[in-house]
Amino acid sequence: VFSPLIYECSRYLILFVNPHFVSLCILGLVLSAGLVSRKGVKAEEDAEVVALLRKAGAIPIAVSNVSELCMWWESNNNLYGRTRNPYDTSRTVGGSSGGEGCLLGAAGSVISIGSDIGGSIRIPAFFNCVFGLKPTSGILSNAGKYPPAHESICPYLSMGPLCRYASDLKPLLKVLAGNNVSKLHLDKKVNLSQLKVYYMDNDGGNPHTTKVHPEVLGAQKKVLLHFENNFGIKPLKVSLINMKSAFKMWNSKMMMTKHPSFASEMVEGNGELNTYMELLKWCFKLSDHTFPAIGLSLFEKLRSCQSPEETQYFVEMCDRLQLEFQELLGDDGVFLYPPHPEPAPCHNEPVFKFSNCVYTAVFNILQLPALQCPVGLSQAGVPLGVQVVAAKYNDHLTLAFATEIEKAFGGWINPSNVVVN
Repeated sequence: VFSPLIYECSRYLILFVNPHFVSLCILGLVLSAGLVSRKGVKAEEDAEVVALLRKAGAIPIAVSNVSELCMWWESNNNLYGRTRNPYDTSRTVGGSSGGEGCLLGAAGSVISIGSDIGGSIRIPAFFNCVFGLKPTSGILSNAGKYPPAHESICPYLSMGPLCRYASDLKPLLKVLAGNNVSKLHLDKKVNLSQLKVYYMDNDGGNPHTTKVHPEVLGAQKKVLLHFENNFGIKPLKVSLINMKSAFKMWNSKMMMTKHPSFASEMVEGNGELNTYMELLKWCFKLSDHTFPAIGLSLFEKLRSCQSPEETQYFVEMCDRLQLEFQELLGDDGVFLYPPHPEPAPCHNEPVFKFSNCVYTAVFNILQLPALQCPVGLSQAGVPLGVQVVAAKYNDHLTLAFATEIEKAFGGWINPSNVVVN
């Protein structure tokens, strides 16, 4: 309750962080991964990023809720239940770092850490009106998380900061990057008027994703107009046709990794879950697992039917798109894109909109830095935002844009009149 007040009084003297519990080991704190079978399990050491933060003076103050095994974009499990959106409790907080997004949005904390393999930082940040950064791939250590990250999946998985204030992103990233901080240009001054701005309104028409909501498009348009009117930048709309196949590319990249099956992770590596029997048990409310987790296990079995030739086709498509982005953006360009097709949906709706996460997931497989920035509230009173992307190792450009967007549109908005901003 008092952490926001403590923080505001000592903001530049000491860092406070409350990492979420599934991806990061925090000595002595819960490490259940949202699994009923891991109830009461506690971490025996700190994750590397947590150790770096402690060394810098950070004090972990809490752990928070996630989706089961951190693999779904709604934070609900059969161990701790459902996390609700502070702007509208009938809506989801996102996932997997949904507890963190909720705590930040509700002024329960100010800075925190999440992990992101398909949008698990940026989706909760969007739904809860805060900033969320997936840094350039390979900058932050993934060591010390549960489930453990296999080396082959690390290029697409990244730890990263979530913050209420844009000014906290840079100092946090400096600490979290450790020895890799020299690969970035975080202290390089950015002249916004000299940057190039590119954008797309949608993914090009994937029939399996929701049409981008007019208010999400409106938020992006406001940002584009702001930079055009105030910095003389003429944004250029581009058409990257391979973005339409983002989900197939992401799925194919995941298939190329050698991580344990999701059915195996659900039983902590003790064989594999009988997915069909578990689905039957779920129908009678006898399962310890959530429907999305069971569904993901089924999906994993089905996607294994994809031919090696098809998988390789989409892997090569992704590699071409990665080169296309690098050439487009260079060291002086940013790309604006919706962080999600719509504002936070109601609880359980993600089951019917599972592929909407590709709006964030595509930048995981492209290994680019991507930052969600809040841009006011919708007419329904739920957060809007925009995703800012840069070329590899140009994270500082996204931070500069976030600072200006916060200045222009207010950044985090208090969801309650009870807590003072």
